[in-house]
Amino acid sequence: MKRLAILASGNGTNAEKIMEFFKSSSKGKVVLVASNKPEALVLDRAKKFGVPTFVFTKKEMETGILEERLKQDRVDWVILAGFLLKIPESLIRSFPDSIVNIHPALLPKFGGKGMYGAHVHQAVKDAGDKETGITIHLVNEQYDQGRIIFQAATPVYEEDSPEQIAEKVHDLEHRFFSQVIDSLL
Repeated sequence: MKRLAILASGNGTNAEKIMEFFKSSSKGKVVLVASNKPEALVLDRAKKFGVPTFVFTKKEMETGILEERLKQDRVDWVILAGFLLKIPESLIRSFPDSIVNIHPALLPKFGGKGMYGAHVHQAVKDAGDKETGITIHLVNEQYDQGRIIFQAATPVYEEDSPEQIAEKVHDLEHRFFSQVIDSLL
């Protein structure tokens, strides 16, 4: 049984779907939800599932405290579900090809520093793209440039608002992220 840790910075709807999916899995178990934001709703969602939580600062992540906790909990896979900080190289080296991120666009489009959430959906709208989607990828030293594992697309219509685009992307995230993680295990 693989041990999963979820890192999230916000609401945690993807994290909740993952915890729900793996609560009865024989392949994996969520053993920790960690956040850099003490007020993040994802922490409350974890408590509903009885999953331990850990709050850390950016400095604590950069100085190895988060890495120590992940090792202490014998984590096999680190799942980024709406986590906004760049992962330090030392953490990437400690979990080679075992850190997975979901991005709310079809990479390589609309990726990189500052491209998250509403910023991505507005950029898709501004560019006039006819489709967008999700990309699930391994994490490397560069924002959104790790090996792509899975992509799914949804149409974007001229009349779609950024909020409507976001809803379509969230639907894809909730439908596919847990299944793709399961296939990696």
